[in-house]
Amino acid sequence: MNKVILMGRLTRDPEVRYSQGEKPVAVARYTLAVNRTFKRQGEADADFINCVTFGRSAEFAEKYFRQGIRIVVSGRIQTGSYTNRDGVKVYTTEVIVEEQEFAESKSASAQSAASYGGRTETAAAPSAPAGDGFMNIPDGLDEELPFS
Repeated sequence: MNKVILMGRLTRDPEVRYSQGEKPVAVARYTLAVNRTFKRQGEADADFINCVTFGRSAEFAEKYFRQGIRIVVSGRIQTGSYTNRDGVKVYTTEVIVEEQEFAESKSASAQSAASYGGRTETAAAPSAPAGDGFMNIPDGLDEELPFS
C-alpha cells in the first residue's frame, strides 16, 4: 500500500501550469514544510516535501493556497528519474496529492502567513468552523458547486 498523509505549511504559492492538448488539465506544484517530531543536534527541524495535484484540485490550490498557510494532504509517493542538460541522472520523489484541505482557520492562516513572510491578503478561503460543526462556504463559491 502506498499512502501518505502530511500536514505542513506551504513554502511558496503553488505553481500552476496547464497541459497541452484538446482539454488542458491544470497541474499545481507546491512544497510543504513538515515539522519533524524528533530531531538530533544539528539536524534540520523540517522536511520539505514536493507535492503535485491535478485538475480541479490544482485549480483550487491556485485560487486559495498561499505561502505560509497550513494544509493537510493525502496521496501517494511517486519516484522517478530523468537526465538533466548536463547528462547527470536526477532522481525525484514527490507526493501525488489525492486530497487536500485547510488545517487551520482563515485568521490563523493569515497570522501565520505574515510571520512566515507570506502575503497577508488572503483569498476567500473557508472560514473557521461554526459552533454547529459546519464550515461556512466562501462568497462566490456557490456557482462552482456541482449540487447547487
